[in-house]
Amino acid sequence: MQAQEVLRQLRIPELEDFRHYMRSLPTNALMGMGAFAAITTYWFATRPKALTPPCDLGLQSVEIPGGDRARRSVLNDSDEPMTHFYSDACTMYEVFQRGLKVSNDGPCLGSRKPNQPYEWQSYREVADRAEHIGSALLHRGHSHTGDKFVGIFSQNRPEWTISELACYTYSMVAVPLYDTLGTEAIGYIIDKASISTVICDVPQKARLILDCISGKGRTVKTIVLIEPFDSELVSRGQECGIEILSLKEFEAIGEANLQKPVLPKPDDLALICFTSGTTGNPKGAMLTHGNVISNTAAFIRITEGKLKPNNKDVLISFLPLAHMFERVVECVILIHGARIGYFQGDIRLLMDDLKMLQPTVFPVVPRLLNRMFDKVFGQANTPLKKWLLDFAFRRKEAELKCGVVRKDSMWDKLIFKKVQASLGGRVRLIITGAAPVSPTILTFLRAALGCQFYEGYGQTECTAGCSMTMPGDWTAGHVGPPLPCNAVKLVDVVEMNYLAANGEGEVCVKGPNVFKGYLKDPEKTAEAIDQDGWLHTGDIGKWLPNGTLKITDRKKHIFKLAQGEYIAPEKIECVYSLSDPVAQIFVHGDSLQACLVGIVVPDPDFLPIWIKKKGIEGSYSELCKNKDVKNAILEDLLRLGKEAGLKSFEQVREIALHPELFSVHNGLLTPTLKAKRAELRSYFREQIDELYATIKI
Repeated sequence: MQAQEVLRQLRIPELEDFRHYMRSLPTNALMGMGAFAAITTYWFATRPKALTPPCDLGLQSVEIPGGDRARRSVLNDSDEPMTHFYSDACTMYEVFQRGLKVSNDGPCLGSRKPNQPYEWQSYREVADRAEHIGSALLHRGHSHTGDKFVGIFSQNRPEWTISELACYTYSMVAVPLYDTLGTEAIGYIIDKASISTVICDVPQKARLILDCISGKGRTVKTIVLIEPFDSELVSRGQECGIEILSLKEFEAIGEANLQKPVLPKPDDLALICFTSGTTGNPKGAMLTHGNVISNTAAFIRITEGKLKPNNKDVLISFLPLAHMFERVVECVILIHGARIGYFQGDIRLLMDDLKMLQPTVFPVVPRLLNRMFDKVFGQANTPLKKWLLDFAFRRKEAELKCGVVRKDSMWDKLIFKKVQASLGGRVRLIITGAAPVSPTILTFLRAALGCQFYEGYGQTECTAGCSMTMPGDWTAGHVGPPLPCNAVKLVDVVEMNYLAANGEGEVCVKGPNVFKGYLKDPEKTAEAIDQDGWLHTGDIGKWLPNGTLKITDRKKHIFKLAQGEYIAPEKIECVYSLSDPVAQIFVHGDSLQACLVGIVVPDPDFLPIWIKKKGIEGSYSELCKNKDVKNAILEDLLRLGKEAGLKSFEQVREIALHPELFSVHNGLLTPTLKAKRAELRSYFREQIDELYATIKI
């Protein structure tokens, strides 16, 4: 009552005028104003809200005092890096045990047959099967102190993860193998790691092992096969002194000779991941439980706000488990008691798997993102559709710039619903790594897919990642600040004019996620890790004003032109790859030539659309042979180079078009999709010589 009396006594002129105005309004007008007020209130209550970032996005990393310009994440409580997130999950074995507990023995690993739904094994079923496989390994002579390396040669499937967990349960070490390494490299790995047991998925891989060890006194004694096999394979194995068993038989041996778990410690080896490299034999990166746990912890720390994974999440597993990117993502899932659904093994059926599984977590590589981008734009086949798509993207991009990520706007319902549904409709987290992604494509898909979309950077030698973009920072063109589990510093590369004092140099990493070295290779280990414990990545980086890292170049692949100018071809390729019609490009030069040439693989989906605007039509193969098409692409490359500030000697003078993508299978890419430059030079030697001959004329 006192408050009302005070208000009554306030004789504010504007307030009195408003009272008289309201009394004089007709009832309908008052109702209209009430409706307007209700709508306004509803809009304020339901308007899209920006995700609250975990830090000031203008300062995402800070310099460590006395640390030679090294920087750390601002999410760290101190200059000490993170080693773990949960106190009850400091090894990979404990990760699974925690998942078993928090899931309340819920569904864990799922797989499907063609045209069938996913079938799930529970956490307890997986743990029991892991103990049976591990006990069988012990029964056949393996131990945590002696013969502890176990080969796993399989596509992604539940048995891969179960076999890996079997190793962790008894303090043994998993050694992933993959067929893209080639027969010779697989034989080399078996020798290097003295592997006596290999768990394979299909008979074809067992035969490959027999091929690479035949008559060479290899160490393999047992091959365990997941899929059915015939007696001919058994006989061939016997001739080589190798016993071939089914996984079912192997598990039965373990169940009959069950052993208590031999628990690993954080400093114990967990994995030997052989990296293919671009030259020479594979190198076996030794990774401990602590390495993987610290990398996992850093990811959880960054996303622990509204995005933090939980036991309701579902991961689609299709990126090779032989690589650490996928391994760390799966660790994040298992530590929270969530589910992993494996694809059918055929990448052509991935979209069907996505629709059936409806994952919430989707790790990807740039090549898949490029295909998604091309497909969306390929469907905008009229001027009106293209205008609508571009307009919708601009509206959602404007929201992104304000920190808003959502999939319930008008533009989602009208334009982007189809592409979101193609991934199952429930994806809330996407992370990309393994290779750079075009800023244009990253920004578009962040807008179109309407979910948290992160880009990470790293390599096997730092477990998987050493930097990752922050929640709320939806800008592109950088790889975020250092992860909370490591520091990053840039060191001088004088011959390329990159100086740490200018915020540029070779990216070096230090922290509990840095590997212990290469298996039985102290010389290569010393090349990778210096005396102070810093891992030298070979990549060139630059600090941006907000404390994020931008990867700009590669240290190893530099050469001189005839006039003495240093050239870093990967930097140039990175610029040229932004050209719409370009799927892949290889830039070449050497000390006997004064200019650069290039081999371009046009994008088979986008080239016909792009070139049609210039009045040229034809099939993909016809366009690749068309001189006018080649000149148009060259013109676009030179335009991009000029805009990016490339010097005249850094621009290609001539290019040739090649219709077949560089791939792992044709030997032009490593299994991690890096260019094999020596192989590319040899493969395209004839075209390169012809290009230089043309320039001279």
